[in-house]
Amino acid sequence: MKLSLALLATAISGTSAFTAVNNNGPRTITQLNERQPIMAGNWKMNPTTEADALNLANGFTALLNELEDTCAMDDVEGCTEVVLFPPFPFISKVMDIVGKSGITVGAQQVYYQDKGAFTGSVAASMVKSVGCEFVLCGHSERRSLFSDSDANINAKVKKVLEFGMKPILCIGETQEEYDLGITQEVCAMQVSKDLAGVSKEDMKDVVIAYEPVWAIGTGLVCDSDAANDVHKYIRTVLAKMYDDEVAQATRIQYGGSVTPESVDQLMAKSDIDGCLVGGASLFADKFARIVNFERQ
Repeated sequence: MKLSLALLATAISGTSAFTAVNNNGPRTITQLNERQPIMAGNWKMNPTTEADALNLANGFTALLNELEDTCAMDDVEGCTEVVLFPPFPFISKVMDIVGKSGITVGAQQVYYQDKGAFTGSVAASMVKSVGCEFVLCGHSERRSLFSDSDANINAKVKKVLEFGMKPILCIGETQEEYDLGITQEVCAMQVSKDLAGVSKEDMKDVVIAYEPVWAIGTGLVCDSDAANDVHKYIRTVLAKMYDDEVAQATRIQYGGSVTPESVDQLMAKSDIDGCLVGGASLFADKFARIVNFERQ
């Protein structure tokens, strides 16, 4: 196993981000490197105090720094991009801790307006100004608990891109939709609506996270073959919206109760480029193991 971290921004700028990837057969190390692996930890509304958040950040960073194979920040080949999404109050101090190890910090959500009388909301410019590079858009909890519509998610995706950050667009079917056998239809609709008006050039900065809602926080994990099939299908949707170049270059994560026990099997699949991790990211040792997945 090899764990390596790097900031990706300089590596995927311009048209070089759209290097075609051959998806026939098992994933090779070369193919894995062409689509930069990306592991993200979504802390959600955890932990409950700043002290606990900083302890978690320090613990995770310490585990990574102990590994001799961690690559330098300017060494792109073979590196895994790592992003943490702490709650808003902890962003700056967590960034001070983890940034030295090449770990990126993002915001769990933003509002699509620039400023104004929107009590409780946070603007893209605000999180950009404190150093965030990624923003989660369309997470199922925002969709279900806060009635985040596809139109609003689309506006947020475009606002994040406007401010030079990278959206991680979360999509996925509910248990009811899964039972009805309409996973592909749901994912196609969400991708089409949520990326409406996003240009091919902007797609180099978009990450998609497929999260079957029935697997989030339940302990259930979508079978790795089934998850990979959905990822492949998402690429066909992207090919129709844009072209095959974009479809093959776009990084697609899997999310939904990812654990140290399930990550290796998931990451061995040809079209799974990383994981969006919830509960396990709240444990430094578990998330370090997930980041340090077994390369095939």
